[in-house]
Amino acid sequence: MGTLMKSVSGIRGVVGDTLTPELIVKVGAAFARWCKGGPVVVGRDGRPTGATIADALESTLVLAGCDVIDIGIVPTPTVQLMVEELGARGGVIISASHNPIEWNAFKLVGPSGSFLNAKEIAKFFSMMEEPAAWKRWNRTGAMMHNDEAADLHIARVLKVVNAARIRKKKFRVVLDSVNGAGSLITQRLLGELGCTVVPLYCEINGTFPRAAEPLAQNLGALAARVKREKADVGFAQDPDADRLAIVNEKGAPIGEEYTIALAAEHLLSKQSGRVVVNLSTTKAVEDVARAHGAPFARAKVGEINVVEEMRRRGARIGGEGNGGVISPEVHLGRDSLAGIVYVLEMMAERGATVSELVSSLPQYVMKKGKVACPAEKSAGLVKRVRKEFAAERISELDGLRIDFRANPEFRGGWVHLRSSNTEPVFRIIAEGRDEKHVSAIYRYFEKLFA
Repeated sequence: MGTLMKSVSGIRGVVGDTLTPELIVKVGAAFARWCKGGPVVVGRDGRPTGATIADALESTLVLAGCDVIDIGIVPTPTVQLMVEELGARGGVIISASHNPIEWNAFKLVGPSGSFLNAKEIAKFFSMMEEPAAWKRWNRTGAMMHNDEAADLHIARVLKVVNAARIRKKKFRVVLDSVNGAGSLITQRLLGELGCTVVPLYCEINGTFPRAAEPLAQNLGALAARVKREKADVGFAQDPDADRLAIVNEKGAPIGEEYTIALAAEHLLSKQSGRVVVNLSTTKAVEDVARAHGAPFARAKVGEINVVEEMRRRGARIGGEGNGGVISPEVHLGRDSLAGIVYVLEMMAERGATVSELVSSLPQYVMKKGKVACPAEKSAGLVKRVRKEFAAERISELDGLRIDFRANPEFRGGWVHLRSSNTEPVFRIIAEGRDEKHVSAIYRYFEKLFA
């Protein structure tokens, strides 16, 4: 059997392996208990197993006493917004996000519209081990469908930018939604902003025509299409459309880390305020915050960890370097649609191309990878590394992050070592001033943990 991943990022497994009908019933019955029988919003991405899993989950929730509001195939942030808008007790997104197509997952949303935090998810996991509490025939919940979710989401993101100014530019945009949940709603949004949209992989047909993560190495088709179409910009999403990657007008991916850097620069130039990102996010965001005199903080990896830190500190902007922009004026959750409107507004207001905007930001090179390293082995190696680099600036908030200040070879760079929340792997993220610098840092730790 494979691995069932359980964390603040939800419950993920391979369908037919660790994600089984029995698991669907356990999740549904436990969430109904967690929500105390209140209304639950359910949405999903375009994976081929999504509809069947949704049917089983929704039936379980109804039989356990919950009213279910099905909003169909929508981005993850759309479900979060609808939970908040409808005053629901919770929400479930059936999506394994960036994982390969054979995976699926349950991402659990609380009444605030944010994911369950560490304490809440731990309570939920314990509820999964309790017997289901089914309702009698006359006390079951009701099943409803709601088709207004996309309208609400589009209206919310249009409200935070000068849409008229963007429309005047008549941008030409290539959109790669990996045939996922962002395919239709994002085309609608771009149309409302006066853009000419060239769709690429925007058919919700249960296939992923490229690897699910919007990493630079997976965006060759988008890059080529941007050049061929002479487009102003290319946008790429993951299957549940909470992450955004960008290709510039020259057909070059800018790196998903620079999505949040651009959004931070844009918003802070209008009004300063606190910035919160996770430990794995590029130092460029920290530099942008410093340039605008904005307080800056880092949180553990995982959307809810960043959201809770933003909520505590009253942040202006936040996110994760994987392309996740979190804008409180839209909603406290990663949202590719919010990222898109901010980038288009920045282009319109500054009269600049994407490459010009990126070149004005601090420049770093990041290298990310993962190794198959058993937990018992990685724990021992992390302790060894902690001791070896004791003279450096170290954070143990989430795994081990080392900012190098003393080591002559690595000075000025950093590395983050941690177990993944979403895959059974150990992650290594390093950043340096150039390719040679970051490669030296990354290679050292890759050899150690391989």
